[in-house]
Amino acid sequence: MKNSSFRTGMIAGIPIAIGYIPIAITFGLLTKTVELPNYLGIVMSLLIFAGASQFVGVNLIAIGATYWEIVLTTFILNFRHFLLSASISQRIERNTSKNILAILSFGITDETSMVASLREENEISPNFLFGLNLTAFTSWNIGTLAGIFLGAGLPDSIQSSMGIALYSMFIGLLIPSIKKSNPILIISLLAAVINSILFYTPMPFGISTGWRIIISTILASIIGTVIFPTEGQQK
Repeated sequence: MKNSSFRTGMIAGIPIAIGYIPIAITFGLLTKTVELPNYLGIVMSLLIFAGASQFVGVNLIAIGATYWEIVLTTFILNFRHFLLSASISQRIERNTSKNILAILSFGITDETSMVASLREENEISPNFLFGLNLTAFTSWNIGTLAGIFLGAGLPDSIQSSMGIALYSMFIGLLIPSIKKSNPILIISLLAAVINSILFYTPMPFGISTGWRIIISTILASIIGTVIFPTEGQQK
């Protein structure tokens, strides 16, 4: 039963893996574009395992952001993972040890949490989650390696053009959400307006790109929470 559950989790993760590989390849290519050492891109995928944060992190590194700006920005982007992990933990078998829960929490992403939350059974086997997370994690790292080593063989002109992939990816993620939700559209516009104000308004002290992203994200989120306090509770 345990082996079957693990195998079921791995099979359930195949669609996620198919979606992850091209994005991970793009991430690997981008690390070459901004001339990061190969090991750094590999370590980021192994230890961070968060697509949006890795893309933003690479961009911040490329523009010379400080360590604190990078850490704080990625923390804000990944904060939702606390909520995802907390939600999934309520459905995992009760006798699961805290050590196992800690390991499983590392593999929780938007996609794996969605697949797990849609399971029909009341309690989710930790073996199923481990298989699901392992498939997603493996595919992301394989894609990263492929992107890094493919990028090494590409002409400089093509490597340079890959920089636009970062913006294309976020636009691709944002547009479907905007089409489905007016609050997301308004909050996104708020973040853009706040960032523009910080960029164009003369100030006695300079605000770096990293801090503009942090301030814009926090302020837009706070305003969005005030304007749409019950949006997340609607069925």
